[in-house]
Amino acid sequence: MIGSALIGLVALIHIYIVILEMWLWDTPRGHKAFGLTPEFAARSKVLAANQGLYNGFLVAGLAWGLWLGAGGFAIKLFFLACVLVAGLFGAATASRKILYIQALPAALAILALLMGI
Repeated sequence: MIGSALIGLVALIHIYIVILEMWLWDTPRGHKAFGLTPEFAARSKVLAANQGLYNGFLVAGLAWGLWLGAGGFAIKLFFLACVLVAGLFGAATASRKILYIQALPAALAILALLMGI
């Protein structure tokens, strides 16, 4: 149950990221969330939307795994691992806060999933 709740939390975080990247990137909220200047946000809006789409695929995979229940163990583990790797890469290359927003929740969900809790 805890594992499913954490997976759901990771999915919800990524739904918010999708919204920020695809629709709110070039708004004050997007600027604040990602530390962007309005000029950079305007120039990179299409790239951000593409990035948001990929985050949407992570959400879809996590939702699929949850929908399958116990039979979705491998799917949940795979998509959580993708989130974890993306979070670690983002923390190393873009912003350390990604480690706490993306990687840590994914790591905790993986731990709970592997422990069967």
